[in-house]
Amino acid sequence: MRSFLALLLVLLVTGLCVGQDLQFVSANRAAQREEILAEADFLQRELNHLKRVVRYVRPSIVHIETTMAGNGFSKSSEVDEAGAGIIFKHEKSFFVLTNRHVINQAPLERIRIYLEDGRQIRAKRVLTDRDTDVAVVEVDSDRLIPAEVGDSSQVEVGEKVFAVGSPFGLSQTVTYGIISAVGRRNLQLGRQGLKLQNFFQTDAAINPGNSGGPLINLRGEVIGLNTAIASNSGGNDGIGFAIPIHAALGVAEQLIEKGQVARAFFGVRMDADFDATGAKEIGLFRARGAKVSGVTPGSPAEAAMIQVGDVITKFYGQEVEDDLQLINIVSLCPLDEDIRFEIYRDGKFVEKTVRLAARNRFEN
Repeated sequence: MRSFLALLLVLLVTGLCVGQDLQFVSANRAAQREEILAEADFLQRELNHLKRVVRYVRPSIVHIETTMAGNGFSKSSEVDEAGAGIIFKHEKSFFVLTNRHVINQAPLERIRIYLEDGRQIRAKRVLTDRDTDVAVVEVDSDRLIPAEVGDSSQVEVGEKVFAVGSPFGLSQTVTYGIISAVGRRNLQLGRQGLKLQNFFQTDAAINPGNSGGPLINLRGEVIGLNTAIASNSGGNDGIGFAIPIHAALGVAEQLIEKGQVARAFFGVRMDADFDATGAKEIGLFRARGAKVSGVTPGSPAEAAMIQVGDVITKFYGQEVEDDLQLINIVSLCPLDEDIRFEIYRDGKFVEKTVRLAARNRFEN
């Protein structure tokens, strides 16, 4: 009898313990569930924002198809190209900003531009710039929605971005990533052969057909024009390049107003021998920037009171690594606005502004 009572007591105690354990597990899972739901709500709000941005920007993005003659003049020798573009307005007319290699000298009647709603719009005029691979197409249409433009000089590594385009002809394709680097240059980009380079790098998936489409920030603003990829496969390897939108629009506006691009001129000669030893001698921790060895009389640099020995460390929102990068940055700057830059002089960093001039005014 005592054994039976002892066994019963053990079973009762065990049952109580098991019940308590089950209650603890149940309470713990309920707490975990609450945490999951709270985090899911937060992530869902972020996802909803991303979807709203995409819906907002898509009406300003076009799909472009072009047909160009190949080696012969038969239909079988024609070459097709597909890409994307961005709608913008200049004065009272609408234009599409895209890459030169998307248009690729196709005649107007063989340029087909499609809006997100399926409408096709007609190209009236095409202007291009080989050095930057920028093209601008005047279009004959109304009820168009221009893209919002962001400040590409403020873009930083790590920002989340969208790429929208027509990879492999699949129009209005959206991909997502970050800004991987800024100020990329000296890239071997195949047939484009771009002379002037100052790219954003992104890991948002970019493939053939994304060219001319926008790189967009979380505010729904265009900050870049997707232009090229670095790839061993011919497709996306996670390394794409975009022209900062201010540089691309600056080229486009000059093409519209003047029919050609007047490259910007600053007016400094640079010390090609500036290195880490020279940087250390003047108090810089590393060799960065472009050291001034001469100033052109009557130039914007003289007006900005640049002196021999100054080191230009930033220009138009970009870190200057060396003299070649400064040349690229200046060449892509607009002529009609004050450009902020930074110099290192007498152990101090000094911020200045300058309004650049057209290069042809100073060339013989």
